[in-house]
Amino acid sequence: MTVWDRPEPRNAPVPLDREQIIAAAIALADEGGLEAVSLRKVAARLNAGPMRLYGYISTKDELFDLMVDEVHAEILPAEQPGDWREALRVLAHRTRQAALRHVWLADLLGGRPTLGPNGMAVTEAKLAALDGLADIDTTLRAAETVSSYLIGAIRREIANLRAERATGLSKREWQRASGPHLTKMLATGRFPTLTKVVHHSRETNAEESFATGLDWVLDAVAAKLTPPSA
Repeated sequence: MTVWDRPEPRNAPVPLDREQIIAAAIALADEGGLEAVSLRKVAARLNAGPMRLYGYISTKDELFDLMVDEVHAEILPAEQPGDWREALRVLAHRTRQAALRHVWLADLLGGRPTLGPNGMAVTEAKLAALDGLADIDTTLRAAETVSSYLIGAIRREIANLRAERATGLSKREWQRASGPHLTKMLATGRFPTLTKVVHHSRETNAEESFATGLDWVLDAVAAKLTPPSA
């Protein structure tokens, strides 16, 4: 039985519910990452005994599942665009924005499908956007391809944010500090293509890079979408 199927305790001496538990867990994770979340710490946040929480949640993994599902409610747009590319583009950008608000989300994206109501609604929106454009297997592969790009791009951006926080150096400051070493290495002549990229590529910000990569993935998906024969 999943955590969503298990009923909450009734007639508790002090009012408590999963909604409060999830909100407290998300607040802890937003402040200190997933390592800051435990049933004991959540209970302390709610001024409740740790054993009280076990009536609502059995394990920390269940708690993480509930947290991810709660954030998925932020991802689903109020209205679904009619164009499949725009629908997937909106979902992708809203997922990135949610991950930037809740940095810990990047660690929990991917893997087994989420079975919470909000997560399933987001999955439904992705598949519905592609429905009828190809056979069901192609539709599924298309959705998986977009999701794989999305997860990888988000994790890379979050890793850079974490590096900035850990070192205290912005991207520009890190580039300046690393400049002498990079210049020395490029001067060896061992990295001609990398040298060309460093000296001649146009610098982009994270949002522009994400949007460009997403458009390229959607272009590739479009080339594979052939309506199923009647």
